[in-house]
Amino acid sequence: MPRRDYEDDPNAPKPNSLVPAASVVVVNDLGQVLLQRRVDNGMWALPGGKMELGESLAGCGIRETKEETGIDIEVTGIVGTYTNPGHVFAYDDGEVRQEFSICLLGKPTGGELAVSDESHEVAWFDPDEVDSLPMVDAIRRRVDDWRSGSYPAIR
Repeated sequence: MPRRDYEDDPNAPKPNSLVPAASVVVVNDLGQVLLQRRVDNGMWALPGGKMELGESLAGCGIRETKEETGIDIEVTGIVGTYTNPGHVFAYDDGEVRQEFSICLLGKPTGGELAVSDESHEVAWFDPDEVDSLPMVDAIRRRVDDWRSGSYPAIR
């Protein structure tokens, strides 16, 4: 389902849901980061999504990464907590979700790059290549926090 991101926009719709989510900065042995180009907004992003009932945060990150990129991972740490009440996602079905995401750090353990119904493209990028990619500010902030080594960030 398509979505529109609003960050600190006075014209943004009011949120009507809050859903815990995980995203993952997956870094391979070459120091490259795993990104996916999302179907719902066309932007590059970290793998991630909402937690399911009965699932741990790490389990959510592992599942979402596999579903969206084809890569199996191990969670090795936390990049940060991202809970800006001014950042909302508006979906076509009327849900307007307030940001609540824990960004994990992970490393690949197997699998093969593969697109999914949530991703147009999946690729590994050198950290300096990320700056030129179309990406929402909230995701770029997570990548920047990882690159700066200033984690765990709380935002």
